[in-house]
Amino acid sequence: MKVILLQDVRGVGLKLEVKEVKDGYARNFLFPNKLAEPATEGALKKLDAMRAEHEKEDAELRGRLAEISKKLEGTAIEFELAADKSGALFGSVNKESILKALRDHGLVTKERVEIDLKYPIKEAGEYKIPVDLKKGVTATLRIVVKKAEK
Repeated sequence: MKVILLQDVRGVGLKLEVKEVKDGYARNFLFPNKLAEPATEGALKKLDAMRAEHEKEDAELRGRLAEISKKLEGTAIEFELAADKSGALFGSVNKESILKALRDHGLVTKERVEIDLKYPIKEAGEYKIPVDLKKGVTATLRIVVKKAEK
């Protein structure tokens, strides 16, 4: 049976693709969960309009992500961590703390971002961290870790 996928389905295909699936899979899983609809003539005509709208939304999203990328490129986020007398820092800066700082500064709102940090930062200094904003848009964020002044 030919179906039009309304959402990405793992192992089957991506949103707005026309795929051939087994009848039982379509009737018992895809249709009840609103993941697909039958590929009738009317639905195929409607598919072109849905694709155009999807492309428009995708272009708008990429534009917003490009703006966020420009903001991130020119921004440095500072973290102050407590240190002992020898200069060793207590705590670390990890992905979650960077994401929280981005949200607190208003640089990222509801967008999903992937921070490419292999391990937590445990030493003072300046770091450049790659950030993937999805849809092929990336940025480099500067992170400055300082010892807290007492």
